[in-house]
Amino acid sequence: MNLLASSGQLRASFLRWSLVCVPALVLLGFLSGALAQSGPQNVWFAALAKPAVYPPPAAFGIVWTILYAMMGFSLALILAARGASGRGLACGVFALQFLVNLAWSPVFFGMHRITGALVVIAVLDVLVLATIALFWRIRVKAALLLVPYLAWILFATYLNYAFLQINRDLDGKAPSGAEIRYEI
Repeated sequence: MNLLASSGQLRASFLRWSLVCVPALVLLGFLSGALAQSGPQNVWFAALAKPAVYPPPAAFGIVWTILYAMMGFSLALILAARGASGRGLACGVFALQFLVNLAWSPVFFGMHRITGALVVIAVLDVLVLATIALFWRIRVKAALLLVPYLAWILFATYLNYAFLQINRDLDGKAPSGAEIRYEI
């Protein structure tokens, strides 16, 4: 016996999944960055020469919050598609790409490994493409919600590469801890 859900039941399922996925992904993304001490306040990162296309630091928090929310809605659409063929694989690849996403900040900001972070983000690029392809087969809207994320991480891949090109001497190096203070 096959039972079909009403459109109201499908909407309710999507809303319930959204209430779980969106805050969880935003929180995990925030924690990854915070624990890795990402951003301009990181002493090692502050010492790096910045590429010409490096956006203002405030843009990263805004963009990532929006992207994590979109990823949460995208995942909620797939999770609400109960019984869809390929749903388990799609969710598994999504989870894998999300773990790789969370690993980038600790590798780049925490371990100061620009080359290692470039490898991580290259793997992420491939996994996000795979996730979009798998989501497309289930819900096109879910796949389309991930397109801005793909565009941003491709830009981030270029930034990572540019940081490596102009900061090879600081790849894998811990900050000296030395400070210069001037008393006035």
